[in-house]
Amino acid sequence: MKYNNSSPGLTRVPKDRSTKPQYPGLCIINAGGLEVRVTQSGDAGSSLAMDYKMKTQMNQTTTTMKNGLSPRLTRGLRVEKRNRGSFPSPDLKSLLTLSFFPGSSGSRVNCSRRWILAVVIIVFGSLSNMLTAQRVLTLEESIQIAQQSSPDIRKSKLNLVSNQKSLAAQRASRKSQFSLDVTPFIYSQNRSFNESFSDWSTSQNYFSFGTFRVSQPILATDGVLELTNTFSYRDSNTEFDELPVNSGIITYSNDLGINFTQPIFTYNTRKLELKELELNLEDAMINNSLQLLTLEQQVTQSFYNFYQLQNDLTIARDELENQEVSYEITQNKVEADLLAKEELYQAELNLATSKSTLENNEVSLANAADDFKLLLGLPLEEDISVDVDVDFITSQVDLNQAIQYGLESRMELRQREITIERSQFDLTRTRALNEFKGSVDLSMGIIGVDPVAAQVYDMPQTTPRVGISFSIPIWDWGEKKARLAASNATLQINEIDLEQEKNNIIIDIRKTYRSLQNLENQIEIAEQNVKNAELTYEINLERYRNGDLTSIDLNQFQSQLSDKKSELAAALINYKIELLNLKILSLYDFEKQQPVIAQPELDTY
Repeated sequence: MKYNNSSPGLTRVPKDRSTKPQYPGLCIINAGGLEVRVTQSGDAGSSLAMDYKMKTQMNQTTTTMKNGLSPRLTRGLRVEKRNRGSFPSPDLKSLLTLSFFPGSSGSRVNCSRRWILAVVIIVFGSLSNMLTAQRVLTLEESIQIAQQSSPDIRKSKLNLVSNQKSLAAQRASRKSQFSLDVTPFIYSQNRSFNESFSDWSTSQNYFSFGTFRVSQPILATDGVLELTNTFSYRDSNTEFDELPVNSGIITYSNDLGINFTQPIFTYNTRKLELKELELNLEDAMINNSLQLLTLEQQVTQSFYNFYQLQNDLTIARDELENQEVSYEITQNKVEADLLAKEELYQAELNLATSKSTLENNEVSLANAADDFKLLLGLPLEEDISVDVDVDFITSQVDLNQAIQYGLESRMELRQREITIERSQFDLTRTRALNEFKGSVDLSMGIIGVDPVAAQVYDMPQTTPRVGISFSIPIWDWGEKKARLAASNATLQINEIDLEQEKNNIIIDIRKTYRSLQNLENQIEIAEQNVKNAELTYEINLERYRNGDLTSIDLNQFQSQLSDKKSELAAALINYKIELLNLKILSLYDFEKQQPVIAQPELDTY
């Protein structure tokens, strides 16, 4: 049923049920299955009514489209599109065919070129819209899209890679390190007066050397074992200005030594640093997993909110259809003097209210779609909808199992433990502050010097050396004691936080479990309420047709039916969301009956 809002009150427009047009001045345009009807009303050229529809088998929807035509062309223009779901791709080969029909007076209609142009613009605008198919998203697809586009997830992965590489670098530093230092050329000159010869002399030195070094850290003791070998070449020459005296010497030397340095009476810094980096990587992995779970929760909630608004829009359309039926019944009864005229006014009011509710729901759905696309990182101009299975299937939830998995698997607890371990590391460093400590150095070397390179070790020198040193604190004005007290306090705070986190996990799981149990009961009640509301509405609609019920009473039953449908949809969605919350709280999926493994992949950047 269509209604014309141009006149005071709502005037019913009869449906075209015949194969021939019933409106004066009608022309029909067909394009690829799209049927466009154009009628002139009033004075010639004063208004244009156009109705186009698709011949399809999908769910029926009604929308209104406005085109950017000139005011002269669009004066009185009304366009209604009726289709079932998405438009099929039009057959562009058929292009446009125009048919003319005589008016009520039997004269042939002349559709002027400007009207035809307006219709063509509107038709091709519609065709372009039909070519852009609506994207239907499932929950799983939405989560995958969000994970790929989320800036927080990308930053979390980069932080994960950074910690991974830092740990790899630290582990590499524990292995033997090889280095070669080369100084290929050094030249120096010295001019001075020699008092013994009473003459000026010039000395020149040419020097080059290289050092090969192998260093091996010892993780168990925090010591360092080092092997070095230095080979050098030196050419020295001295000349006098007046005296025929020249002296020069060429020297080759090789210094081979081994050295061991061992700190004593202190902590193992290498072990501590390595353990810290391992904890940093583990913490980064936990943060990445938590980011993924948080994003999944956000997307799921936004997804179901979007679905709820879609469902509200469907309910609003059903409500409008019911009000249209009520209005038609009321109008017929008023025309037959079976009802007072104020009943028609009330029916008009109810119909207008339903239309207003429908428009508000359309706006809310459009806003929710923008928010959802922003969360997923999709283009805002993309047309989307969501597809979700909200059939009520009870999941077997074991409270004790959920609590057990939560306490064993919750990553937040491990983060608390990592924080405690870091506090213990800080305490270790604080204890080493201004402490008695020492170092032991052991070395053994062989030095050879000779003018001939091949003979440097003919008469070698040995240089064994043993050294020990101590650092003895005397007075620090209580600095170490104060720092130890602060570190101990921090450690105790972190231990208390760990216990609180465990209790919070247990409480949250228990609350979610109770909510699931309650929602199961509420869903059963809501399903029965919808059935009862539907039967009640059908019965009272028949009573209204028979004149045994007022329009006000019927409107209450219509509103009751819409409310019960909304309550059922909300209960089903809340049940799905609470299952997700329990999954995140316990890290166990009770829908699939399997633990949640949130282990990130380490990418290489």
